[in-house]
Amino acid sequence: MTSTEVHPASEPARWVYLDRIRTRPGPSTNPDVFSPEAAAAAMETMKILVIGAGGLGCEILKNLALSGFKDIHVIDMDTIDISNLNRQFLFRQADVGKYKAEVAARFVEKRVKGIKITPHNCKIQDFDEDFYMQFQLVVCGLDSIEARRWINATLVNMVDEDVEDSYKPLIDGGTEGFKGQARVIIPTITSCIECQLDMHAPRAAVPLCTLASIPRQPEHCIEWAHLIAWDQEKPFPQLDKDDPEHITWLYQKALERAAEFNIPGVTYSLTQGVVKNIIPAIAATNSVIAAACCNEALKIASNCAPALGFPEANYMMYSGNDSIYTYTFKHEKKDDCPVCGQLARNMDVDPTWTLRELVDSFAARPEAQLKKPSVRAEGRTLYMQSPPSLEAQTRPNLDRTLVELGLEEGQEIAVTDPAFATVTFKFKLKFKQ
Repeated sequence: MTSTEVHPASEPARWVYLDRIRTRPGPSTNPDVFSPEAAAAAMETMKILVIGAGGLGCEILKNLALSGFKDIHVIDMDTIDISNLNRQFLFRQADVGKYKAEVAARFVEKRVKGIKITPHNCKIQDFDEDFYMQFQLVVCGLDSIEARRWINATLVNMVDEDVEDSYKPLIDGGTEGFKGQARVIIPTITSCIECQLDMHAPRAAVPLCTLASIPRQPEHCIEWAHLIAWDQEKPFPQLDKDDPEHITWLYQKALERAAEFNIPGVTYSLTQGVVKNIIPAIAATNSVIAAACCNEALKIASNCAPALGFPEANYMMYSGNDSIYTYTFKHEKKDDCPVCGQLARNMDVDPTWTLRELVDSFAARPEAQLKKPSVRAEGRTLYMQSPPSLEAQTRPNLDRTLVELGLEEGQEIAVTDPAFATVTFKFKLKFKQ
């Protein structure tokens, strides 16, 4: 039986309906941590960080403001493009070219009085751990796996078991077309993003022989222009994927290629999407996932109901392709996770591989996805990407086989990548027979 008593916030006229949720216990409420009188006050003083002010981030900022959170920071390095206006509803045509974080913050502050949103027009990597320590909750609305992995590793690295405030819950949302997910991560306690990395496997690359000889899809023609024609003709010193002139050149080349093989469907927007690896964004999906993320923030802040991960299910999947379907489940913490685990991860390799083949394989492996890996084994450096002097010194090892380098079955190697400076990826070699 739930209570009918409502404990009003400081502005009851505006928050009366919200107070009926955040100040009333429900059938699953933990009475040991729930305080109706303190719920509204806790949410007003809690400092929240939102990462991303795009399609998902706009929805998250709006929802958090209307949920009673008063102190919000938002990070986004991007500026507003005309193509954003169909789904990123906090922006107008006059805002094109301005920073997303600034425009989104001012728009929400104007519509929801009494809240403060502090914008940061930069990369998340520009801040140190002291900056992230000031927040009680982090909500991600990113479209980059690499950025998710970085903030995940940073929050895990910040944990001090003796300091309760060092545990920063991470609420992560993501969308792809009509699909999406929301998850809650308690660093070092529940499975982290790195534990779940194999659920975000990189897309399979189209073989160059297909692009060069037998293209079958408009995407093949665009990739041909991008990977082959550009390299052959070099119309500009370096490809800028955000430069309309460069994209137009690729579009024209792709059109010529498509006409040669009678392949319809090459458009300017598709060229942009293929070259920049843009995943189509659906406004309705963004709103559903943002609502799920902010619902978790409300539960964590007020303790009015258990959030994802307390005690079991920590991952919510959503699909709107054919109908509306959601499913929640518990993603298990992995002992061999390089971020929150302790054990080395098994890695199947061919002993006849060269070190170059091993290094290249890290980019394609779903559990690794490392673009610039450096490799060490038993205190000796096999290959380092930087500095240039050390790269030149270890470069000859790339053409030697694993056996020639003295690597053995069951041996552990340590792999690092500049994108994840605080993480050492440990792998145990398993030779294929």
